[in-house]
Amino acid sequence: MEQYVDKIMEMVSLYGVKIITALVVFIVGRWIAKGVRKLVKRVMAKAQIDPILIGFTSNIAYIGLLVFVVVAALGQLGIQTTSFIAILGAAGLAIGLALQGSLANFAAGFLMVIFRPFNVGDYIQGGGEEGTAEQIQIFTTTLVTLDNKTVIIPNAKLMGDNIINWTIKGTRRVDLVFGIGYGDDIDKARQIIEEVLSKDNRILKDPAIQISVAELGDSSVNFVVRPWVKSDDYWDVYMDSTENIKKAFDAGGINIPFPQRDVHLYEHKA
Repeated sequence: MEQYVDKIMEMVSLYGVKIITALVVFIVGRWIAKGVRKLVKRVMAKAQIDPILIGFTSNIAYIGLLVFVVVAALGQLGIQTTSFIAILGAAGLAIGLALQGSLANFAAGFLMVIFRPFNVGDYIQGGGEEGTAEQIQIFTTTLVTLDNKTVIIPNAKLMGDNIINWTIKGTRRVDLVFGIGYGDDIDKARQIIEEVLSKDNRILKDPAIQISVAELGDSSVNFVVRPWVKSDDYWDVYMDSTENIKKAFDAGGINIPFPQRDVHLYEHKA
């Protein structure tokens, strides 16, 4: 019996300090990991990052630190962690290769939330699509088109292309082109356009409306008409101005010509 007690005391003296040290490392390391997770949440919340991204990023940071703490605690017990780290590295590499598309989308979503090239509710064009941004998620962004279609774009594709934000500036220029006949009075046509646009309260006074002759076309003298409006009024002003100017031209005797072609027939006598 005394022999067994001596054996136990020897093992306690040999491994007791290591076990206590490993427990201390684990407990303190876990406490630090939790503190880092709270810090990450607080910093990202202060930066007004998307709540979904805050939770995901803080948990990733916590798990990564916890793995490091476990490896350090095992090392205090005398366990060889080199092979364990190698296995973790190989597993991480395999997972990274398998999920490289998803990781690229996650990274793009993270950058999108931080740098804010657009916000939810903005009308944008990017990734070959355009519409109103409805949701900015970790891996994808959802747009709603003008005809109420839902388009889901991978974040990597969206961030890898040019992004045009039609909303962020608050105002937009409406580009209109009207052609009149070569025999029509240019000054009268300009006056009619000015009168029509001056009656629309949605058109801004500053910047001033541009009404200029831009081209002497094959069949018409072409005016460019460029009023400025609030972004939300763009399409309504575009369509209403097109209709109202056409009606005003008709009432004022201004012709809007269309392409014509003269065909000459020659009689061939056999």
